[in-house]
Amino acid sequence: MKHGFCFILLLISGMHVFSQDKDIIHLWPGNVPGETAAKQAAVPTSDTSKGVTRLTDVTDPTLQVFKPEGKGNGAAVVICPGGGYQILAINLEGYEIAKWLNKMGFTAFVLQYRVPKKQEGALQDVQRAIRIVRSRAKQWQLNPEKIGVMGFSAGGSLSARISTLYNKDSYTKTDAADEVSAKPAFTLLIYPAYLDQGTNRTLTPELAVDAQTPPMFLFATADDPYGNSALVMAGALRDAKVPVELHFYAHGGHGYGLRTGNSAADVWPALAGKWLQKTVLQY
Repeated sequence: MKHGFCFILLLISGMHVFSQDKDIIHLWPGNVPGETAAKQAAVPTSDTSKGVTRLTDVTDPTLQVFKPEGKGNGAAVVICPGGGYQILAINLEGYEIAKWLNKMGFTAFVLQYRVPKKQEGALQDVQRAIRIVRSRAKQWQLNPEKIGVMGFSAGGSLSARISTLYNKDSYTKTDAADEVSAKPAFTLLIYPAYLDQGTNRTLTPELAVDAQTPPMFLFATADDPYGNSALVMAGALRDAKVPVELHFYAHGGHGYGLRTGNSAADVWPALAGKWLQKTVLQY
């Protein structure tokens, strides 16, 4: 009974801290492409031992807006949490990342994309998300040419997919927002997964990297079971002469986000911050 109470308390407090007074944008005002079931609120669960709130059964994809205090820097990041395309680690790789970006002046948008097992739907969701942010850039005082994407684990896979499949007609256009580009201006992949899926240490064929692929920052570790993903993506970007920065550390594993006490989590934020400063803000 005690553990059940702690579970409920953690879940409610996490939602209160990260969700109050935040704008929620429903990506699809009408029917969700390819879906027949009625929209419902996502189902939250929690791992009390790790302090991770997970969302499952996402049928009504949304963007949650996190604005920096004071004047922002005019740039924005759409955040794709991970979870194996099964769940979304919404606080660890979503809300907490948004707050970190806010401190640097970025406007952050946490994406709830469709899960479980909705890879094609997830691509539709991130395409639509970037188009919405770009089409409403003036509303948030953003430069439409400085809207990027950031992903963790499976969210890193999704971020890599939108960075290479931004021109794919994955759904029928419905309004003016769908007429603008879905291409991210820059991409950050933190311990990405599935980028070498079905291959022998080469990039999965779905990800067609070319000279038009946006510049990328990648971070992973040698003891991450998905560590090859960062390596094959960095190699493909280098071959295509796309600006890429790869950091590959010895230890850290997978799924650490910004949580302290992990050697990888202790270093990647400063490295990513410097990359954002020189790649996004100085140009």
